[in-house]
Amino acid sequence: MKTVFLTPLAAAAALLIGTAASAQETFKVAYIDPLSGPFANVGELMLTHTQYAIEDINAKGGVLKGTKLQLLQFDSKLSAQESQSALQAAIDQGAKAIVTGGSGSSVVTALVQAAARHNQRNPGKEILVLNHSSIDPELTGKACSFWHFQFEANTAMKMKAIANYIKKQPDIKKVYLLNQDYAHGKQWAHYGREMVGLARPDIQFVGEALHPIGRVKDFAPYVAKVKSSEADSVITGNWGQDMTLLLKAAGDAGYNLRYFNHSAGSIPGTVLAVSQAKQGQLTWVAEWHPGQADTPKVDALAKAYKAKTGKDFLAPRIEMTPRFLAAAINKAQSTDPVKVARALEDLTLESVVGPVRMRGEDHQLLLPQVVNTIAPVDGKAVKVGWEGTNYGFRTDAAYTGNELAQGTDCKMNRP
Repeated sequence: MKTVFLTPLAAAAALLIGTAASAQETFKVAYIDPLSGPFANVGELMLTHTQYAIEDINAKGGVLKGTKLQLLQFDSKLSAQESQSALQAAIDQGAKAIVTGGSGSSVVTALVQAAARHNQRNPGKEILVLNHSSIDPELTGKACSFWHFQFEANTAMKMKAIANYIKKQPDIKKVYLLNQDYAHGKQWAHYGREMVGLARPDIQFVGEALHPIGRVKDFAPYVAKVKSSEADSVITGNWGQDMTLLLKAAGDAGYNLRYFNHSAGSIPGTVLAVSQAKQGQLTWVAEWHPGQADTPKVDALAKAYKAKTGKDFLAPRIEMTPRFLAAAINKAQSTDPVKVARALEDLTLESVVGPVRMRGEDHQLLLPQVVNTIAPVDGKAVKVGWEGTNYGFRTDAAYTGNELAQGTDCKMNRP
């Protein structure tokens, strides 16, 4: 074999090229959520929050004193099969983490399972799943995975907050359960019956129905069933167009229902739909809501986000997800996904909504939850209108992550 000798000048040049390549190394993050179809507006909202955080992290030097995060984008098309194809494409392009959560719990569960299979078969090429919005408790329970991290309060935590609130609302007497026909919709109904029933044994559950997700164009028949049951309230896990069309149908029917939901108010178009219906009260739960009092850090972030993107800021937890990833990479002093995952466990971040901790035993983030209702601006409880309307958000109750934390039956296999 022929030996090649480099001159000192050539050797120096080669060293410089190698150093430059190292400095330009990126940590690739793949975004997989709906960017087309009935929930495209939800996916775009979540993408913009993710992009904003990653661009800010990179502007401040990235991670490990110079490594930048690179965001890849994939359309889940609200399909488990499409999402798994996107996952493989992301892996092929060198992604080490995916950000997801807006495609529903069945899709996220499929992604977690596919990632776990890939990781088992390809040691040294692992990928993490960072879930910002799919809130199936099974994902941090019986179906927990070392490779999955949940950045939103799960269904049980959110329903516990709502049940605590309903306990002090004696005018709520008859409840109908109307939900999307998939895992999370069924769970929202289950936890509603269980936790609200426990908080208020006197409440009557007067009916229950499931409907196809994202495919109902007119909710009038469902509203008619609710009305015939004489319900005064509906526990519904609907989101996106399924929530806005339900509100429209009830408004058209002149039916003044109360709705109890997990996150609908954070989805574009929901406040506008309530204002147009002129009927009903929608109460939901989030780590923060626009116009919330005494939240200077979120207010500053929302202002900077609006200035840069031209869009309204709605979800601190989504913007927070890449920041947790960056903090874990710096803590691990490595971009190796296994080491990053271990660094994420029990990591506490001083976030814009206060200190939040990623519980190590099941990878469930413990973050505050605020029960709030979309209501007309009155200058007192609601000071700011939203989506160009005179409706905003009224704070009803607030709970810490520890107050809402549930036990877990997670038995995690660790590499």
